[in-house]
Amino acid sequence: MGLQIHRKVEHRPESRIDDAIAVLKQRFGDRLSTADSVREQHGKGEDHHPVVPPDAVIYAQSTEEVSEIVKVCAEYKVPVIPFGTGTSLEGHVAALNGGVTIDVSEMNEVLEVNAEDLDCRVQPGVTRKQLNEFLRDTGLMFPIDPGADASIGGMTATRASGTNAVRYGTMRENVLGLTVVTADGRIIKTAKRARKSSAGYDLTRLFVGSEGTLGVITEVNLRLYGIPESIVAATCTYPSMEAAVNTVIQTIQMGIPVARIEIADEVQMEAFNKYSGTDLPVEPMLWYEFHGTEAGTTEQAELVKAISDEWGGGEFQWTANQEERNKLWQVRHDAAYAAKALRPGAEVWATDVCVPISRLAECMIETQKDIAEQGLIAPIVGHVGDGNFHLVLIADQADEDEMARANGVNERLVHRALAMDGTCTGEHGIGMGKMDFLIAEHGEAVSLMRTLKQAFDPDNIMNPGKILTV
Repeated sequence: MGLQIHRKVEHRPESRIDDAIAVLKQRFGDRLSTADSVREQHGKGEDHHPVVPPDAVIYAQSTEEVSEIVKVCAEYKVPVIPFGTGTSLEGHVAALNGGVTIDVSEMNEVLEVNAEDLDCRVQPGVTRKQLNEFLRDTGLMFPIDPGADASIGGMTATRASGTNAVRYGTMRENVLGLTVVTADGRIIKTAKRARKSSAGYDLTRLFVGSEGTLGVITEVNLRLYGIPESIVAATCTYPSMEAAVNTVIQTIQMGIPVARIEIADEVQMEAFNKYSGTDLPVEPMLWYEFHGTEAGTTEQAELVKAISDEWGGGEFQWTANQEERNKLWQVRHDAAYAAKALRPGAEVWATDVCVPISRLAECMIETQKDIAEQGLIAPIVGHVGDGNFHLVLIADQADEDEMARANGVNERLVHRALAMDGTCTGEHGIGMGKMDFLIAEHGEAVSLMRTLKQAFDPDNIMNPGKILTV
């Protein structure tokens, strides 16, 4: 397949790009590639946006190498696009102005584990599953689970969260410090290992969620947790989305420390049955997980079952057996694949919003009505414990009318969430896909973000065309 070139600029200084690549090629040899297949692979994540390849891809192996690359790119004013595993969903890795992609997948070492202090330091190419496998014998875990086996650097850059966020928070709460290469090639550390500090600006929080637009993250200090003595998983179906969400609201209000609460609507449940060969009721379902002592998790499960019964929940199935737990959660983790299988060959367009939990059922139900009125297929799944849900629009990219209807559903979903005092994205990030919605959400505050961007990156070489225009 040939490269689909999509640029946001009309004129590019080709000589500067060619000169920069020549300098970098001399330094990095075979670790720099201009092959079409490699460039294409790095020009798109797991999103519906078109492939926009960089001019070259370099596989970096250290912070110092990233600094060298950025210094050359800064000299020639060539864009720099960081790349981890390519699982982002809003066009984060598209090289909109061309340039050099820095692939950090070979920077994949766990550098330090401080078991007594419950923290660790990793390179950005370490994936979450790799980290937890490394930690297993220490009795510790890193709980942030966005679903995909994403890189820690990418999860930090997009402020990811996922299924465990209701108890353990997001990357915002779990990144303690960073090593970052700035737009001029400087190497900075944003924090020490102390659990709190009031020394200066909080640069750590600034780079978390910056999507590669302020610098390249090359090391991440993370908060760790003890593996719970007991883990209990449960599932239950409900007569309506409203009943399911009300069960969640009451559970949260009672202070039951649930680790995960996930939801799927009827369309997604039908997709699960077709994809996984299950025979689940085609009704809204909640997945729960409880962490703690054996007595504690049993008590939590019994309390939630009682709440569930009040709202008309079906059979409350729960288990502490690891194999059975994995089987329950595997269905939920297969949501994207199951949705895609509903219409083979169609484009999967995943979007997300987050609203106050008291408005969640209303937002979901209005969205379901909109989908039906537009004649589209779009399952809903979500991290219902914190008000975040995903819409998986399935449409034929070659059908302009269908794509226009899908785009309309997405726009109305976002404005619906904003009207409910929510956000245009709970965890996917802005990328290039939600830049207009960022303005709708934050208004004049975006101008301050733009001022920060210009101060950190005056030549606009760090992942240009993402989050905001400069």
